[in-house]
Amino acid sequence: MQFARWPRPPSEKKAAFGLLFCVLKPVDVIVMTPRDQEIQRRTELSVTRVTKAVFPNTTNHHNTLFGGTALAWMDEVSFIAATRFCRLPLVTVSTDRIDFKHPIPAGSIVELVGSVIKVGNTSLQVQVDVFVENMYLDGRERAIHGVFSFVAIDEDKRPVPVLPQV
Repeated sequence: MQFARWPRPPSEKKAAFGLLFCVLKPVDVIVMTPRDQEIQRRTELSVTRVTKAVFPNTTNHHNTLFGGTALAWMDEVSFIAATRFCRLPLVTVSTDRIDFKHPIPAGSIVELVGSVIKVGNTSLQVQVDVFVENMYLDGRERAIHGVFSFVAIDEDKRPVPVLPQV
């Protein structure tokens, strides 16, 4: 008489029981505070998308979009996203690294997408991605990426919390 060996290797278990076994690992449970929940809610509601066509009056001598025009568009989209997030007066206090990955030729369509990525007490950061696409072909690629920082202010131009106390 032959006795079964326990524990059996997984290949024998599969053969013996006709089942596949998997190892379950404990999952970290993320508990969100009310503030975190409010930030997530507002972040989702504040995503801002603006689509523009690149016409000759916005291009340089290389027939590509002026960098300054792109920055102005990005600042506007980031401001709208930040304002939608907190619904307070804001000022732009800095821009972090702006990466120009690809030139944007005249006759292109661009979409600017702004999203809040970090929330402090009186400040927040908005990421803006600029995508370029040919008017007559499918597909698009990210041409510019940047991060803008804002501070919420009161009537006296002093910093105030970007979120009500939750």
